[in-house]
Amino acid sequence: MKVCVTEKPSVARDIAKILGANTPQSGYYEGNGYCVTWTYGHLCTLKEPADYTDFWKSWRLGALPMIPPRFGIKLIDQENVHRQFKVIESLIAHADEVINCGDAGQEGELIQRWVYQKAGCDKPVRRLWISSLTDESIREGFQHLEPQEKYHTLYIAGLCRAIGDWVLGINATRLYTLKYGLDRQILSIGRVQTPTLALIVNRQKEIEEFVPKDTWEIKTKYRDVVFTSTLKPFETEEKARERLETLAGKLLHINDVSKKKGTEAPPRLFDLTSLQVEANKKYGYSADLTLRTIQSLYEKKLTTYPRVDTTYLTLDVYKKCGQILNSMTPYQALLQPLRGEPLRKSTKVFDNSKVTDHHAIIPTEQYVDLNKLSREERHIYDLVVRRFIAVLSAPFEYDEVQVKITVGRYNFYAKGQSIKSAGWKALYDSSLADDDDDAEPDLAAQRLPALSQGAAAAVKEVRVCAGKTSPPARYTEATLLTAMENPASQVEDGRLRDALKTAGGLGTPATRADIIEKLFNSFYIERRGREIFPTSKGRQLIGIVPPDLKSAELTAKWEQQLSLIAEGKANDRKFIEEMRGYASSLVQAVKSSTAEYKHDNMTREPCPQCGKYLLEVNGKKGKMLVCQDRDCGYRKSISVITNARCPECHKKLEMRGEGDKKAFFCVCGYREKLSDFEKRKESSGAGKRDAARYMQQQAKQKPAGNALADQLAKWMEENK
Repeated sequence: MKVCVTEKPSVARDIAKILGANTPQSGYYEGNGYCVTWTYGHLCTLKEPADYTDFWKSWRLGALPMIPPRFGIKLIDQENVHRQFKVIESLIAHADEVINCGDAGQEGELIQRWVYQKAGCDKPVRRLWISSLTDESIREGFQHLEPQEKYHTLYIAGLCRAIGDWVLGINATRLYTLKYGLDRQILSIGRVQTPTLALIVNRQKEIEEFVPKDTWEIKTKYRDVVFTSTLKPFETEEKARERLETLAGKLLHINDVSKKKGTEAPPRLFDLTSLQVEANKKYGYSADLTLRTIQSLYEKKLTTYPRVDTTYLTLDVYKKCGQILNSMTPYQALLQPLRGEPLRKSTKVFDNSKVTDHHAIIPTEQYVDLNKLSREERHIYDLVVRRFIAVLSAPFEYDEVQVKITVGRYNFYAKGQSIKSAGWKALYDSSLADDDDDAEPDLAAQRLPALSQGAAAAVKEVRVCAGKTSPPARYTEATLLTAMENPASQVEDGRLRDALKTAGGLGTPATRADIIEKLFNSFYIERRGREIFPTSKGRQLIGIVPPDLKSAELTAKWEQQLSLIAEGKANDRKFIEEMRGYASSLVQAVKSSTAEYKHDNMTREPCPQCGKYLLEVNGKKGKMLVCQDRDCGYRKSISVITNARCPECHKKLEMRGEGDKKAFFCVCGYREKLSDFEKRKESSGAGKRDAARYMQQQAKQKPAGNALADQLAKWMEENK
């Protein structure tokens, strides 16, 4: 009997169908000589401190650092995990062979190896390594199973990463919590999350320290075309106007009209991070929501493996592109420009040397019924499909026109663009077509009429235009993800910078969304609109941690070593010993530190459950009062961002107050009592829908003590 172990029940069902294991049993499928079972992601985890010794059960500075002589694993303490593990353990005990069908990557390898280790597996193990879950890919994968030994160093690298994060994360979190935390308020520290928080804090500091400077430019207008002076912007308006006066009554001469053909290649295919960035820009989706959505599409066989860090495809995928395009029935109208011509085979798309474990995210040949997808799934699927069609389409072609003129003895210029062939940009709305952060902002800002070189005319309009230098923009989730992927500017050492680039930056495509969510949930950062701000708690934490812990340099060193370990070129035991030494030195340094930490968000309102003072924080959906004692866990919403829209500016309304004083507030200044809101919405017929949508979101989050949600629930019940 062959036992296949997958990472999810849905994947087990798909593989079982291909293998002919069609008889469902308790926790597995059986048939045709196969038993196909599954995990629920991680079934095992590294043991917690208290599992090693009772001395580490209580949080005490004297117990630090906590470094076990030998690390062990245990089952996650959940009933369904224990039940499913017993099924796997029993199947492995009676198996002739085990086939590892986990996700093809470092994390997937670690998940499976821990389960086999815990189950005492002594049977031969082979590895299924595939990038999509289509029937064809599964069949092909089972025809090319590899011995597990081929991926041993990949597992060792994953194990070292997990142990390193345990040693640093658990010791540093307990250390800073005990040294600076208030009662049992947790100050979470992590190898990736702390440098990420530092990015946000440092950007806020740059903005606060930025001193804007006023500038003035001279511009003139001819035949509705705005020409800008080539002079450096003036520092005072007086100087600009002095220069302006010398142009009065002068003739305008067109000195040069140049036309240059230009092309713009399609954007690259998506890896997970770039997909998360695009979804945040276009739809405002969080990185976590995008990850969950693309994972769902993968499990539905509609897209390929999502947790990837490359934007390239292997050459063997090219021959499948036609079949994939033909299967995308809802998009046939967009495919007409590709009909009748060989598909483009650009090296910017197809390059075996740029692909390691998995290729870029693309759609599969699976038929899709868009009506059966959720709104989020349709949006993400659409992004993936259009990008896939784009890389196979013709480039965008245009003529770039630049006109140079002289007024008096001063030069001016204007630029414009005329489109010759839309190419891949025809797939997108005009608003999206120029959504390139690196494009020149004035390139296509105006269409130029036919202008003749040598022509002259009287100047009718010359003016001084005021401007102001701008501070760096605050991070959104899109720009933060990009910064996490490219944090090399934080690292001075050239070799470490290269290692960080090779490793793909802070975190991995699969973990960045969780890191950002953890920063929000720890109240280190908060969202205002789409912009991310550090909280006082987050800023103070960055102020007291040592430089190496809040820079990307530590991660760069780790990634350099882990990459070598995965290749079998570095010693894993040496890596673990270095982590032990770092944790020990960190503990000693912080214990002797004189740095202070202020809790300036503490209110004078006592917790109704334990009596300790509550902290005011900005949650993801509004302001909250939370107990400083994590063990107490009390939290209470004092305002909630609802899905109801302001009738004046159409932004989301915030609900505040209690009892009869409940009211909606908007950032534009609009206010409305809840009772008036109900009457207005009842008359428009949209009130129940707005409230229902809001209640669905609240049900997903299940916040504790949310009186505002209770009020809306009551209102919905009364208005059925």
